[in-house]
Amino acid sequence: MPIRPEPGGVPSASSGPARPMRIEPSGGQFGSEATVGIPRPQQAEAEPAQPAGGIPEQLASESTVALRPPPETPPAPAAGDDVPKRGRKKLVIAGIVVVLLLAAAGGASAVPQVATRLGLPWAPNAPKGAAPDPADVSLSLHGPDTSGPGATANGVASALAGPAGAPALAKLSGSVIDPATGTALWDRDSATALTPASTTKILTVAAALLAMDPGKRLTTRIVQGAQPGTVILVGGGDPTLTTLPQGTDSPLYPGAAHVDDLIAQVKKAGGNVSKVQVDVSAYTGPPTAQGWEPGDAPSTYGAPIAPVMTDGGRGNAKVDETQRSANPAGAITQLVAQKLGATPGPATKAAPDAKVLAEVQSAPLPDLAYALLQISDNVLADALGRQVAIATGGEPSFTGAAAAVKKVLGDHGFDVSQLQLFDTSGLSNQNKVPARLLSQVLAAAAGPDGKDEKTSKLRPLLAGLPVAGGSTGTLSNRYQAAPSADGRGWVRAKTGTLTSVNTLAGYVLDKDNRVLAFAFMSNGSDKDPGQAALDVLATTLRDCGCR
Repeated sequence: MPIRPEPGGVPSASSGPARPMRIEPSGGQFGSEATVGIPRPQQAEAEPAQPAGGIPEQLASESTVALRPPPETPPAPAAGDDVPKRGRKKLVIAGIVVVLLLAAAGGASAVPQVATRLGLPWAPNAPKGAAPDPADVSLSLHGPDTSGPGATANGVASALAGPAGAPALAKLSGSVIDPATGTALWDRDSATALTPASTTKILTVAAALLAMDPGKRLTTRIVQGAQPGTVILVGGGDPTLTTLPQGTDSPLYPGAAHVDDLIAQVKKAGGNVSKVQVDVSAYTGPPTAQGWEPGDAPSTYGAPIAPVMTDGGRGNAKVDETQRSANPAGAITQLVAQKLGATPGPATKAAPDAKVLAEVQSAPLPDLAYALLQISDNVLADALGRQVAIATGGEPSFTGAAAAVKKVLGDHGFDVSQLQLFDTSGLSNQNKVPARLLSQVLAAAAGPDGKDEKTSKLRPLLAGLPVAGGSTGTLSNRYQAAPSADGRGWVRAKTGTLTSVNTLAGYVLDKDNRVLAFAFMSNGSDKDPGQAALDVLATTLRDCGCR
């Protein structure tokens, strides 16, 4: 039995370093490394000595643990005796670790998310049977019906009989065509030419798409002038060039070029610029058309037509109906001069071989057509008409543009015998267009693929037509309530409005999933009731199968 030191005894410094000890309840002490994994010793038979002061042995043992010196170092075990003990110790520790890992894994696998992730049989969403065989899936979108039973002439006539007789329409002409078959389903004096107002733009866009490549863009340049320090702004017919900072897209003309881009290119080219002049020779003739009212240009919807300007002549690049400039070419000349720290000079004509210092281009033709139709932009429409004239070898003027649009449509098989144009925007109150021509152009654009070679070229025309009750476009505030609410989202059409003139031309998907192209023209009607009555006509086509 180990010898217990006297209470209060302190081990000698020469007794060597103290080792960790295990204290038995009886007071016996053993070196910790010598007692791991071996049984405790038996209690001694002899009566242990009472500690000094008469303290019971158990209390003495508890109160003097910290003061007891370790016993003398036991004899070193024989060679090989320690190996089995250390091996057993490692096995015990390893066993404990394995048990803990298994317990942790079992607990984690019981969590639903873990069981689901591992695909365990007891997962909440485990399949109850074998996985089904894969099924064939068709990823194609299905367009309007072109082969099933469609509307009939009698059905359409019956449906439109009431709405077409509305007093608010005054003098009405109209045409409804099935684009899939080319059949005229309804006709009311459709060969009679009436004032079309802005539905003229349908003909302008159609002629542009037929006459020019879809990649066509309008270019604006700054070239070196004849005198040192002079540069010339050369207009190429792009009215969409914007004053908004680079990186800010125009809300009116998406994809428009920026004046700041021109300025940056000129500065990069180097040299001192002291004077800026403008070349407007790309256009000829007067800046306003026959049939325009004195207050049409400048106004909130029109400006004198010039081959170079910013934001369609607007004073505010972000607002459609804002006051336009009376001299848009002069306004941009002053702006460019200001940005270059120069003074504006008089108009001139640049030399054909003048050095190009800067050049920017508009969005491509389909994007221009979209913007033109969505907001019914008169300036852009008349600019595009001049591009049709240039593309066909005509004069880039109001007269030349009108003649070019008529010629292109006639060359592509449309009956233009009754067509009379004085501009290509519809602002002129002297324009005359038969409803049949409008519906025929729309039917060609909406026809089945491969049936008419014009169809693929005219498709962008349909994309630009405003949606009834949509978030943007000239139909956004219409089709909001009965009796035209059913047409909301289904009718797409170009509007036309002048004094005593209301027109609507576009297409609609009827209840049988068939496309119907239509043109309704009312002359002599008031604006609000006239527009409402036209909306009812288009909605009636949407609501019927018309058989």
